Amino acid sequence: QVRLVESGGGLVQAGGSLNLSCAASGNIFSAGTMGWYRQAPGKQRDLVAHISSIGRTDIADSVKGRFTISRDNAKNTVYLQMNGLKPEDTAVYYCHAYISGGDYWGQGTQVTVSL
Repeated sequence: QVRLVESGGGLVQAGGSLNLSCAASGNIFSAGTMGWYRQAPGKQRDLVAHISSIGRTDIADSVKGRFTISRDNAKNTVYLQMNGLKPEDTAVYYCHAYISGGDYWGQGTQVTVSL
């Protein structure tokens, strides 16, 4: 079994920054693509960014230029550096990973951006 644990969410003023982390633990013999999704109240869960095991990234247009995704393969951890935060970035952010042939989600971390 694999577990994803997220950290780094919180409340920040518009224009501020947050750094999310997601660490995978458990029965890991191969870690594939890892990434972040977000879901605002009443909306669907959307991809924010993901990164392959060799570092290839895909970032949503709505956050391009403001958010950066990275990973540390030795630690099975993926990061999301969020700069220039806007109120519309407010959502629950979920970590997702393909690990050891399985598909896993974290429990979610709340990000709230105030005016």
